[in-house]
Amino acid sequence: MESHLPLGSETIENPATRYGEFVPGLSLSMRSVEKVMLEVAQSEVPVLLLAENGAGKQATARRIHELSHRGEQLFRSFSCAGLELGRFEEATAPEGLFGEGTVFLADLADLDAKAQVRLLQSLTEGNSKTGCAQGPARLICGSARDLEAEVKAGNLREDLYYRISGVCLRLPPLRQRREDISMLLQHFLQKFGRDSQRKVPSLSDETLRLFEEYSWPGNVRELENAARAIVALGDEAVAMDGLRAMLRRSGAGNGKRVSLKQASRAASREMEKELILRALTRTRWNRRRAAQELQISYKALLYKLKQIGCSEYRAS
Repeated sequence: MESHLPLGSETIENPATRYGEFVPGLSLSMRSVEKVMLEVAQSEVPVLLLAENGAGKQATARRIHELSHRGEQLFRSFSCAGLELGRFEEATAPEGLFGEGTVFLADLADLDAKAQVRLLQSLTEGNSKTGCAQGPARLICGSARDLEAEVKAGNLREDLYYRISGVCLRLPPLRQRREDISMLLQHFLQKFGRDSQRKVPSLSDETLRLFEEYSWPGNVRELENAARAIVALGDEAVAMDGLRAMLRRSGAGNGKRVSLKQASRAASREMEKELILRALTRTRWNRRRAAQELQISYKALLYKLKQIGCSEYRAS
């Protein structure tokens, strides 16, 4: 079972369809990470995961939990971003940091100063009550920022930093593990195909090469979003049109960063345009019939025609 608690609210997620799952890699850097994961999973030492956004900190924390003797217990995830003292205490109650299982604190550097004090007190109380390093719950923290620099800048308590960083594990960004891109892409395509019961389109060598050459500033999360878009659109040519256009306009081949989220939106617009034009062709440009076929309102179709530059076509 898994629990996500962003800013005090709790949701239970189905592990079979959850987003951001850990996928073993083929690259040397990821094999090294997995070796450390296996080792720390057998202990109770607190773990600090450092990585860029989207590189898989929460998925790694969950995997450590699954490999440990606590694997059948609850996995709780808290976002520390904007989590002030009152909401921190609300989010961690009643079982909070001292329930069974594993607690993952994401974005630790964003934790409010008073909440940092409360967290340190909680860890100290857990130690005095139970005699173990951090109470009944296993603690794993994550950050995309350099926490030593945050300590020096006075943004993070030094005593808290040393308390939570028993083992520091750095996760490589996706651009440094390109050997894993093709495998990850196929995994996510199959996953979203199963989840949505859609056929997974076969990708051309050109598309695969584009994926492997892209810098992936959003890391694994961005790749996962791209796979989701390809399956949702169901047509590689249409899905990739938006990405290729974005790469050409941005000069991504020169090392500039491009948001694949923007590219996915562009691809969605291309697919929407194609579906509308197909429906209009089938209905001989009878817009009311086309709207019915597309299962949208007539007014919505007129708006979309204006968006794609076809509002001047013949009325019906």
